[in-house]
Amino acid sequence: MDVDTVISFYGLAALVGIVILAWFGVMTLASFFADGVKEGFAGIRERLAPFALTAAWGVALLATAGSLYFSESANYIPCTLCWYQRIAMYPLVLILGIAIVRRDTAVRIYAIPVAAVGAVVATYHWLLERFPDLDTGACSAGIPCTQKWFEEFGFVTLPFLALVAFGLIITFLLIPPRGAADDEDLVEDDGEDIARDDTDENAG
Repeated sequence: MDVDTVISFYGLAALVGIVILAWFGVMTLASFFADGVKEGFAGIRERLAPFALTAAWGVALLATAGSLYFSESANYIPCTLCWYQRIAMYPLVLILGIAIVRRDTAVRIYAIPVAAVGAVVATYHWLLERFPDLDTGACSAGIPCTQKWFEEFGFVTLPFLALVAFGLIITFLLIPPRGAADDEDLVEDDGEDIARDDTDENAG
């Protein structure tokens, strides 16, 4: 598989990711204004919950594989900001993988902040490619962060791919685990039962 084919694949993957992120964003916003949308969206997230953690891991794995391919096979030398994004992305493959094996839905507590930091760096890097004056001296002169190794569809570059990947990971991890709503209802019901028992005892 040649470099152009890989670039095209990741470019299309980025477009799919954008559609997914846009859909989640619109549905989340609409849920605040329409109860019907809120209920329907909650039902969809409930059905997606069993696959959310695996999906987040798959995105991290695909992003890591692409990163290594572009640097090791295509010989695209990573700049300083690229390394920062790698530092945020690579551990997620291991962390989320272990969480899948252990069925640890609490992984979101520490995985989301890591992905959020990576998303911030990727956003700055992507903007820096378009507005070099934003450079604060983060990159060396030898490997400038403004270097565009490729650009699909006029905007998809390496940092943009990372940004979409981090965004998807965060989005999937924000899907409530199956049974979370039931647990909350159970806690509320228990609280009401306790309060009712206290009231009865006081009345007696």
